[in-house]
Amino acid sequence: MSAGANMAIFRAYAQKSNPDSLPSSVLLSHSETCLTVFDAFPKSIFHFLVIPRVRLPFDVYQLADLRSLLKCEKNSAKELLTNLNQEADNVKKMIESEMLKKYGFKWEIWMGFHAVPSMQHLHLHILSADLCSPRMKLKKHYNSFHPKLGFFIHLSDVLSWFESDSSYYKTISQLKKSEYEPLLKEDLSCWKCDRNLSNMPKLKSHLQEDFDKLSDQEKAKAERKRKRVDDPAKTSSLQTSSNDELVRESEE
Repeated sequence: MSAGANMAIFRAYAQKSNPDSLPSSVLLSHSETCLTVFDAFPKSIFHFLVIPRVRLPFDVYQLADLRSLLKCEKNSAKELLTNLNQEADNVKKMIESEMLKKYGFKWEIWMGFHAVPSMQHLHLHILSADLCSPRMKLKKHYNSFHPKLGFFIHLSDVLSWFESDSSYYKTISQLKKSEYEPLLKEDLSCWKCDRNLSNMPKLKSHLQEDFDKLSDQEKAKAERKRKRVDDPAKTSSLQTSSNDELVRESEE
């Protein structure tokens, strides 16, 4: 597949009349308005994309990216993003279920857009808040998902723009490349503790250590809870103490 065709792959997915024809390695789920696919190059442990299907009143050009969508009639654009949000909530529940199954605990999940996307057709990223992945290789990869840097625009923020005054909406919705692309070159810093790291290997090691520490803490917490609830000896001891107390009270 050529580079140009690869960049337009989401558009091809969005135009399919029957998304079920996509392989299970690509498609997670779909609805009347959108479909969810696995990110082919995941940047977190869990990473999916929700893509709006091409439906009236929009054409493929209006759905090229967030910037083109926000040029459309405001109520229609808001409705499309609301549909994406609803589907994203369903995907979030699926991810949380898988988190509990594989790791025994849940952690934060982000939903948002790249201000300047590298792929054609609007797509909403849904990814777990860890950024631990073998596919996370370059500074621009990491900075494009850093939740506080600004290049990754949270869906909740985009939806809030519709409630702002018209002048702010007009300005913010322009999503000028000149304002966002320099963010990809910012120094590397941990999204949790803001610590600066000199290169990607050090950053990735730091992020993995942080996630492993969180995992250990959650496992220890779950084990303590299990012992409190399920320890037969403790339960028996508590019941015996309670019964003895009742006997003493009745004798008195």
